[in-house]
Amino acid sequence: MARESTKADPALSPPHNPVLPSQLHTPRQVSIKNIPIVKKIMAGQSRKWMIVVATMWIQAFTGTNFDFSAYSSALKASMGISQVQLNYLATASDLGKLFGWSSGLALLYLPLPVVLVIAAVAGLVSYAVQWLVVTSHISLPYTAVFLLCLLAGCSICWFNTVCFVLCIRNFPINRSIALSLSISFNGVSAALYSLIVSSLSSITTSSSIYLLLNAIVPLIVSIVALGPILRQPPESLIPLPPSNAHNDTQRFLFLHILAFFTGLYLLFLNSVSTDSSTAIIILAGAIVLLILPLAVPGVIFAREWAQRTIYSSFHMNVPDTPPSQSFIFNNNDELSKPLITVRNDEQIESNGHSAQGKIRGLLRPKVWLTGFWCWCYDIIIERKKLTMLGEEHSARSLVAHPDFWFYYTAYFCGATIGLVYSNNLGQIAESLNLDSDLTMILAVYSACSFFGRLISAVPDFLRGKVNFARTGWLALGLLPTPVGFFLLAKLGSKEALYTGTALIGLSSGFIFAAAVSVTSELFGAKSIGVNHNILVTNIPLGSLLYGQIAALVYDSNGTRYGIRRIVLVNDTMVVCMGRDCYAMAFLIWGCITCLGLLCSIILFLRTRSAYAEAERRRQALLDFAFLED
Repeated sequence: MARESTKADPALSPPHNPVLPSQLHTPRQVSIKNIPIVKKIMAGQSRKWMIVVATMWIQAFTGTNFDFSAYSSALKASMGISQVQLNYLATASDLGKLFGWSSGLALLYLPLPVVLVIAAVAGLVSYAVQWLVVTSHISLPYTAVFLLCLLAGCSICWFNTVCFVLCIRNFPINRSIALSLSISFNGVSAALYSLIVSSLSSITTSSSIYLLLNAIVPLIVSIVALGPILRQPPESLIPLPPSNAHNDTQRFLFLHILAFFTGLYLLFLNSVSTDSSTAIIILAGAIVLLILPLAVPGVIFAREWAQRTIYSSFHMNVPDTPPSQSFIFNNNDELSKPLITVRNDEQIESNGHSAQGKIRGLLRPKVWLTGFWCWCYDIIIERKKLTMLGEEHSARSLVAHPDFWFYYTAYFCGATIGLVYSNNLGQIAESLNLDSDLTMILAVYSACSFFGRLISAVPDFLRGKVNFARTGWLALGLLPTPVGFFLLAKLGSKEALYTGTALIGLSSGFIFAAAVSVTSELFGAKSIGVNHNILVTNIPLGSLLYGQIAALVYDSNGTRYGIRRIVLVNDTMVVCMGRDCYAMAFLIWGCITCLGLLCSIILFLRTRSAYAEAERRRQALLDFAFLED
């Protein structure tokens, strides 16, 4: 494995312009000529918070794949297709993620705002044409609709990549918290769209309105978000000293609390939006909650402006400080790099190897494993495991690494099944004769997915208090999924449907958000645009496999004429009624998620020593930085 460059870490090197002893006692007066520089710094810090709010808006209205189950029955009826063919259309939407790497490639040659506009236009075309098909304005062959679904899925992937890059670029130190906050709002998309549909119920009651909204709303939000994106601060104004980075963490905590209340608002008030007038009021409140985070950059700018204005009115005698020691670090990654890479100081290097050796010795269970089992432990846990976090991996080295495949399988057998489950919620509710509860069930899944994404930031807020590898949190996040599926397979009641949906949504949301940070930590932050899109290629594959399992179980039960749950609509379309329509699919999905849980535990065992070493070095670096301050 290739090592990082061996040049000294800039965060630990002496300043380029050393301060002479005489300069330390030379008083100077704060001059008004420094005010333009201060204003630029204040504007840069304020604008980066505008960026994170813009990504929250984009994510909140571009999770259009989560409302597929709301209009899938209308699409199935208008085209006269079977459940298997409908499953292929759902798979096509996920299949667009196979081409997600193209968004990372586009960012190499095109400005980020252009990539955002392309994603919005692609979504507009794909969903608008599907709406024309469902409403019988035009007629298209099945293959054409399949390609439209694929284009829609690809546009969602481009939106996600834009948000990932913006968060990582503007918050190099707190990128994990920024990512979890931004990604969490993708989980409220279904609840927001169902609320908009309820507010339009006096105009139309057709579920095809979801397709029209999926086409128009993301385009409008993208145009609004272009304002702060075009004014994002230059990279020289983004890095912060440790004290200000700590303030950023506190602001993120406030935004997470606000997001939590937004999720509660959408979860509990969505159920009372029975008429359009009530839904309009609730929707207005949701929009206010989405606008409220704009107060953060405004407060930051006002506070800093007031402080600097007051201070500049006094003549203060302060030590003359060289430019490199003033407001920001020269290197953008001075704090972020040492969190995940090896320091090159000889003493730290030697201490690091000895500490790593001790950690390996403690974690290696030679005491209670002997013979064949010890050999298995060496093969599965020890061989070719990651020893250093954050090392950049090319696509070729990524797919050749065993840790990637454990990670890939854990995702494939975990969050992906949750996504397939959400795509089938329309037919699941219909089979249990709960069509009237579908909107509320979708809102439960959406809200719980949202809370799961928010919870994925817990490791970052607990850092220093609870030092637990993020891959271990990933394994814990997978636990509710098999529980939910086994509950659905065993009971199949209305209460079980709500409970299982909540558990699966919570688990899937957690993994969706945590996976972005895990990818950047294990395989490099700079390569995330390509590497994470390679990871999510499991989604279309899982959508095809797991959706096919559910469709075959559904259709096989629907064609068993000896039982009272068969409704023949036409020669090709069959509607199955009863809990047995999906019971076997739930059982199979539950067993598969147990495999994903096992792979996530193996990944944790293989990476926990690297996380422990990275945390030790992070603490050493922060202590050193505060001493330098």
